[in-house]
Amino acid sequence: METIESAGYSPAWLGLREPADAQARSAELVAEVRRLLTGAARTEIHDLGCGTGSMGRWLAPQLPGAQHWVLHDRDRELLRHAEARMAPAASDGAPVTATVRRDDLTALTVDDLAGADLVTASALLDLLTADEVDRLAATVRAVACPALLTLTVVGEVWFDPADPLDGELTAAFNDHQRRRTAGRPLLGPSAVEAATEAFTRHGATVLVRPSPWLLGPERAKLTERWLGGWIAAAYEQRPELAARPGGYRRRRLAAAAAGELGVTVEHRDILVVPS
Repeated sequence: METIESAGYSPAWLGLREPADAQARSAELVAEVRRLLTGAARTEIHDLGCGTGSMGRWLAPQLPGAQHWVLHDRDRELLRHAEARMAPAASDGAPVTATVRRDDLTALTVDDLAGADLVTASALLDLLTADEVDRLAATVRAVACPALLTLTVVGEVWFDPADPLDGELTAAFNDHQRRRTAGRPLLGPSAVEAATEAFTRHGATVLVRPSPWLLGPERAKLTERWLGGWIAAAYEQRPELAARPGGYRRRRLAAAAAGELGVTVEHRDILVVPS
């Protein structure tokens, strides 16, 4: 993430973050998904913005029974990675298969999700607009299946040790995440609230659970890469922060490289249960 978004879709970055994603996602919501899908002879799961397929590799081995995953993304390279590296088997050894679809995730229709028993996504909602989230909620409601939507940022970052400038950088980064891009006002850290309201309005029950990233010396490369992108995005939003005395970027990156910085990046996981 040279900026959080610009390099955020590369296979290298997605591979670097995959273990942290897997650790962070809510086990409680997975247990509820298992309960909702109990008894199905074969489950069809549509993964939106699949990237390299990390959601499937994480979730498929935790669910029983034969599964067919439909992997949606707009990036052909990522789809090739996802199809080639899908988890081979369910928790009980049943087969897992996959097909890929190159789609515009902002304009999915009921036909695109036809046959879905479960919809999943990871780190997607904060990249959508309020209107796009509302359309997604309406589409999932029409398909009448549950949706597990994980790792949405909420704008809260905690550092150990703290620095007096952390709060200003966090605010600038959050404004960057809510910026308008190609005419689209992104939800950024407002996405969980917007999605909860939209799915509820469309008649679903919404469960929300924390899914924090825990970064530090044990994930030094990820910590440094994330931190560099986080600071760059904040400086892009508020260039005057880069001119502050004291060298925030230099100090923080040096601490991360030395294994002297811990970071908690708060996210939320959402499970949408049709009524």
